[in-house]
Amino acid sequence: MQLAANVLAHAALAEGRDVQLFGSYGGMMRGGNTDAELVVADDRIEAPPTVGSAWAALLLHPDYADPVLARVRQGGLVLRNAVVWVGPLERGDVDVVDVAATDLAAEVGHVMAASMVMLGALCTVTGLVELDAVQVAARACVPPYRRQHLELNDRALKAGAAAVVRSSAHRAWPEVAAAGGRPA
Repeated sequence: MQLAANVLAHAALAEGRDVQLFGSYGGMMRGGNTDAELVVADDRIEAPPTVGSAWAALLLHPDYADPVLARVRQGGLVLRNAVVWVGPLERGDVDVVDVAATDLAAEVGHVMAASMVMLGALCTVTGLVELDAVQVAARACVPPYRRQHLELNDRALKAGAAAVVRSSAHRAWPEVAAAGGRPA
């Protein structure tokens, strides 16, 4: 999740947005909880914001979902890894998009790419950043000793994007009319 948030932050910067990223890690070395809060703005972020509510959330495992779900605002968007979820979310006031992230990641090469599948899905549903910007950012964010995973990340991003459809209900930014330059 930390890599996916870092990649999204870099892609948003490349598209001219302002970003702030906050990561937190659980006490376990591997397999424990990790959260990443990313603030993306189309104007300058003046101070580190306190994120009291969220517009969207990616949930990879139900064991760690409750604190995140509590902060998603009414009418917000939740993308969840449907492979590990049983039944509906306890919150009926958010829009849920199920993505078979673990299965899709395994199909493209390895389950460790599930967060990249979710990132591809988020970018497609919301238009927060364009998928090509995410792919470029993913290449920039992967350290040299992990370069063998670059193609896997590309395949995972594309698989996530292909698993969902763009939603006008959850657009991150207003569409700009080509001729007039005003929101459509």
